[in-house]
Amino acid sequence: MALFDDVLSGGNWVAGLVIGVGAVVVLPLVAPILRPVAKTAIKGGILAYQGAAELLEGVSDLVAEAAAEAGGEATTQAFEGAAQATGTARPRRARIRSEARG
Repeated sequence: MALFDDVLSGGNWVAGLVIGVGAVVVLPLVAPILRPVAKTAIKGGILAYQGAAELLEGVSDLVAEAAAEAGGEATTQAFEGAAQATGTARPRRARIRSEARG
């Protein structure tokens, strides 16, 4: 433990040399064991990402379906409510459509 205390407190150069040589010796011995572990962790992350993407796609489909069933009036009201809540103006595209009809 004193070895690590020396390194962390700016200790002597021998401690740094020992750790460096130890890493060079240990890394080739541990790499064949760590490679499959790293690959498994990466595969798990990819699967989790794909699962989350499918979940969000399902939610997006539900929102689109609900908006289609509610009709254009509910969508317009939602835009206006969101604009008031955030303090921003209505989207420009919606304004152009309403002017073209009127």
